[in-house]
Amino acid sequence: MKIANEVLELLKEEIPEIEYNRYIKQLTYDSKNSSDSTVVFYAPNPLITNWIKNKYKDKLEHLFEIKGKKVEVKILEKNTKTTTKKSKSSQEKKKVVNSMLNPSHTFSNFMVGGSNQFAYAAAKSVSEKPGEVYNPLFIYGGVGLGKTHLMQAAGNVLQDRGKNVIYTTVEQFLNDFLRHVRNQTMERFKEKYRKCDVLLIDDIQFLSNKDTIQEEFFHTFEALKTEKKQIILTADKHPKKIGGLEKRLQSRFEWGLVADIQPPELETKIAIIRKKCEINKVKLSDDIINYIATVIESNVREIEGILSKLHAYSQLMHVDITLEFTKQVLKDQIQENRANLTLDTITKVVAKDLNIKPSEIKSKGRSKNIVYARRIAIYLCRELTQNTMPQLAQYFGMKDHTAISHMLKKINELIKNDEDFKTKIEELTNKLTASSQI
Repeated sequence: MKIANEVLELLKEEIPEIEYNRYIKQLTYDSKNSSDSTVVFYAPNPLITNWIKNKYKDKLEHLFEIKGKKVEVKILEKNTKTTTKKSKSSQEKKKVVNSMLNPSHTFSNFMVGGSNQFAYAAAKSVSEKPGEVYNPLFIYGGVGLGKTHLMQAAGNVLQDRGKNVIYTTVEQFLNDFLRHVRNQTMERFKEKYRKCDVLLIDDIQFLSNKDTIQEEFFHTFEALKTEKKQIILTADKHPKKIGGLEKRLQSRFEWGLVADIQPPELETKIAIIRKKCEINKVKLSDDIINYIATVIESNVREIEGILSKLHAYSQLMHVDITLEFTKQVLKDQIQENRANLTLDTITKVVAKDLNIKPSEIKSKGRSKNIVYARRIAIYLCRELTQNTMPQLAQYFGMKDHTAISHMLKKINELIKNDEDFKTKIEELTNKLTASSQI
């Protein structure tokens, strides 16, 4: 019990206070079902359970390791019973104890869209023929787009087939390396990482400028590749763009297949939110789901937090989740996410999407395509920035704020009556808010 409390106190120092109080504080340690190799915590509902599991499970395990205990941390929903069937083979027991994989990361609950279809297909292919195709598989993209989910989905498939799968982050790999160096047990380190069937490593960009660990990782990579063991890596950027990385490592990361994940389009985000609502038993109307999809940034991981936040607020305040309630709860978050958007940024994005020049949007041109683009740009500038109507009038070269006001009335009528126009507004809002987060 003491070490569990100490670990939670360490975590408290490393994460935002509001997250600790809202989520971590609700964890209950289960001393009865915990052991030398497993630590069990309970959370009060599925939302908080999944949120902590996805965001802080690995961190908790790392903190336990710092305190001298290498354990698997289990975050379970309250009233869920932990049972161990005696009929399990020793190999299955070992697999459960040693696994760092999140069992909820599967291919079946990964929402596929145009932005991630290629990476999904590559990960699926690797899970079917490990070590034979695309080795290594290198997946890159922005924060929270599903890189870890895909990597672990492949890992879960292979682990279920009896493969020895190791999942870790570069930070944990480094800490493990340093610990074994201090303890003069490097043979055990090499045995662990070079004898596995599948090695999954997150955040490979953090190898940057770490010469000693790059050297060790190079030899680990070579040993696994020679034995045709599968390697899957993730990073926030293409290998060529990771500074401070040895050329020999960079070239090896490109040996197999490099697949990127882009911010999801609106339809995919809507599908993700529906799926998350279904998993977490949260009921939201279509207009609320569409609103969240429109304002959510490129970081899809935020969805779990938003649903948890809405659920918690509604429970504590004893109110239904309506659209107005949702807007109020997410107001500060949305303002923060959009803080980096400028009039120039919005105008350039609209111009590029509609294949005209930004200068044409700000001109006096009256052709149909220019008027169409100008209306969209003005509406988005009004909605996504803090600029006043006089400021918008000056920027777009219009007479005064009354001209902007008249234009906005016309635009609102179009949004109400023209479904294509409304869809284009939503698509560009999505694209702009995504780019402001990256």
